[in-house]
Amino acid sequence: MAFSTPPLAERLRPQTLDDYIGQDHLVAPGKPLYMAIHNNSIPSMILWGPPGVGKTTLARIIANTTRKPFFALSAVAAGKTEMKQIVEQLKTPALPLFADARQGKDGSAILFLDEIHRFNKAQQDYLLPFVEDGTLTLIGATTENPSFEVISALLSRLQIFVLRSLSMDDLRRIVQRGAQMIGVELADESLNFLAEYANGDARASLNLLDNAMRLYAPNGGTIRLNDLKETLQSRLLRYDKGGEEHYNTISAFIKSMRAGQVDAALYYLARMIDAGEDPRFIARRMVIFASEDVGMALPTALVVANEVFRAVEAVGLPEAQINLAHGVAYLASAPKDRRAYDAYFAALEDVKKHGNLEVPLFLRNAPTQLMKELGYGSGPAGEFLPAALAGKKYFGP
Repeated sequence: MAFSTPPLAERLRPQTLDDYIGQDHLVAPGKPLYMAIHNNSIPSMILWGPPGVGKTTLARIIANTTRKPFFALSAVAAGKTEMKQIVEQLKTPALPLFADARQGKDGSAILFLDEIHRFNKAQQDYLLPFVEDGTLTLIGATTENPSFEVISALLSRLQIFVLRSLSMDDLRRIVQRGAQMIGVELADESLNFLAEYANGDARASLNLLDNAMRLYAPNGGTIRLNDLKETLQSRLLRYDKGGEEHYNTISAFIKSMRAGQVDAALYYLARMIDAGEDPRFIARRMVIFASEDVGMALPTALVVANEVFRAVEAVGLPEAQINLAHGVAYLASAPKDRRAYDAYFAALEDVKKHGNLEVPLFLRNAPTQLMKELGYGSGPAGEFLPAALAGKKYFGP
């Protein structure tokens, strides 16, 4: 098999919903995306989920079924100029459409924007009027929380569909389909290993299978567990903002700050910045860390982390790396106290376990006379927690 062939994940990409695996809460018969695709009534939307769960594939399935022109751009490489070209083509039917677009009858089109979180505010502002007037039906794909990355005016005009990590059964089916495509057999332990290795990301398991085939079974045969492990050891790790090394590095960064290892934390910060990581992603994790790990030991840590985030937004790279380094050294050196974090999630467990327990009468609001007569808002202060949780302690000394 020639090495110039497209990656297995691309060759295996489903073309219809019938072949799509996973995300049953969205694409099973009667579910929202199923109905939108089958009725050819596509709303502007954001597909939000971790890498390798089918965001781009869903967009391509829409492209295969829609009767509107379909344009696909990556926010990493495209910008305002490319969007302006699309709008001009729609308003001037005589102009030739992009290669993968089809002429529609109502002058509107679907725009798939991969990694929409990489578009800045000005680029998103430019899109807004065309989404609002229906010229463009926008489908954005992102691994980042759209509440942070998409401007509120645009977000309010989009439906958010959350895609979940693929289950082990989903991954086994996908991997088995990939093995059949490239003509190899998988031992049972190999199939399970590939599904577990993926951690919900089908692309990761298919890439590993593809590489193992090239090394150990280029002419067919059986891929065994040791073949997969040897392939992992021999591969050249590179930083991919949607891949394994991204998660390994951010994990090492957080754990180094948690352990008070300033030098290690600064090293992993430098590694991420040098690899092109979005500095806002790093700064957001620092804001979370300030409350989750530093917490009550040094409450001003949250103030510092927030100011670092603001500085990163205002200054941008390359200067913002100095702000990040300052914040990392501060947070890593700070004392740690996770009591507020642990206490909150312990309380949340009780909320899920017990449901809406009755609030004690003396704590209730009493805006009407009837409520006052029933004892709302009156009586001596007593146990503030509901009766079923009386005396419960979440926040320890």
